[in-house]
Amino acid sequence: MRITLETINQVIGILFFVCYAYQFVYIPIALLGRKKHLPAARPHRLAVLVAARNEETVIGDLLDSLHRQDYDLSLVTVFVIADNCTDRTAEIAAQKGAVVYCRENKTVVGKGYALEALLAHIRSDYPDGFDAYLVFDADNLVAPDFLTRMNESFSAGNEIITCYRNSKNYGSNWISAGYALWFLRESRYLNGARETIGSSCAVSGTGFLFSQKILDECGGWPFHLLVEDIEFSIGNILAGHRIAFCRDAVTYDEQPTDFAQSCRQRLRWSRGYLQVFGKYGSGLIRGLIRGSWSCYDMAMAIMPAIVLTSVSLFVSILLAVMGIVSGLGVLPALLSLGKVFLGMYLTLFTVGLITTVTEWKYIDATPARKLFSVLTFPLFMFTYIPISFAALFMKVEWKPIRHTITAKELGRD
Repeated sequence: MRITLETINQVIGILFFVCYAYQFVYIPIALLGRKKHLPAARPHRLAVLVAARNEETVIGDLLDSLHRQDYDLSLVTVFVIADNCTDRTAEIAAQKGAVVYCRENKTVVGKGYALEALLAHIRSDYPDGFDAYLVFDADNLVAPDFLTRMNESFSAGNEIITCYRNSKNYGSNWISAGYALWFLRESRYLNGARETIGSSCAVSGTGFLFSQKILDECGGWPFHLLVEDIEFSIGNILAGHRIAFCRDAVTYDEQPTDFAQSCRQRLRWSRGYLQVFGKYGSGLIRGLIRGSWSCYDMAMAIMPAIVLTSVSLFVSILLAVMGIVSGLGVLPALLSLGKVFLGMYLTLFTVGLITTVTEWKYIDATPARKLFSVLTFPLFMFTYIPISFAALFMKVEWKPIRHTITAKELGRD
């Protein structure tokens, strides 16, 4: 049994290496990549889109940070859709100067449906449209030059742009730090490298821009899967568009600190990746066959890790049970599985350490918390394993994430 299990885990390890070794090549590419010189920016009319559900605690902070932008605010219109709200979200947003719409629909729920409804209202009430649209979550804070930096990239000809995603509560606990470190790594070493080599980046949740041209081609917002940001990314990549990365445009979002809430969120993400692969997998494979690096990159981002990890876990459990039944015990299975986890821990530790060292000045936490988070980052990622396995079988529905951390608590009043 031990030989069989070790062989299976070795094969899975080789497959992991084949699928993801390129992401380690991305690290020196991102570190050595030079900042692109952008031409002088032209002013554009921008629409800010915020889908909010019971976000009365934090939405005012986002709108205040938008009011503090160094961009010409006469060219900016902020829209908020209060989606199935039972609190003062709509009232606060209106007081802060946003154009507010309310949506009441308990049948089809989720950010994708809310954005679709918001854009339909804008199309009806603002028939001339806007030059570009930016999507934020209600818990975000944005750097004062965010709109200026995104407009520079848009003026350079980029029709879809994603930003540098930082976190406003990195130091809350090991859970929020795990999220935050992953998003920093994604921004610097995935999207940063993709931008350097000229391939397509991927939108990560919030703080992204798309043009009126893209909106017209999409026919509104038809992205309703559990991970609408990834669906939007892959749908547009398959349509021939490249998503750019604006390193200098920084947004901060709130990460979960409660483990149960974190599991629910990541279960939705894991299930959403499967949905996206089911809908767009054949297109990605065709693109890969045609030689599209972006299609390969996106395929690796949404599928193999979930499947390979789940297979390894399932086989280990199965053979451990067989060992007990046959009288061989579980020790051989545990030893083999332990080697696998040790290798994964060291790999994730290295990724976390590199990211922490290079992004040190951008991380809002004490030095002790930053260093401790490097140790706990692999453990946070390990919790994805049972979540990913469960996602293969469970029915998952969209549920809102509760946000409570205000700018005043962060000392950014």
